[in-house]
Amino acid sequence: MRALVAAVIGLAAALALVLTISAIGAPPGETSPKPLLTTVPGPKN
Repeated sequence: MRALVAAVIGLAAALALVLTISAIGAPPGETSPKPLLTTVPGPKN
């Protein structure tokens, strides 16, 4: 029973955190038009 109560409290805290962050909104700014490199560029032929 204690584990169930702890799980419910943890889930409620996580949900409250998500709702708080979404209520605040994204910070102002722009995204970069250049794509990010996900791998190391190899030698050019």
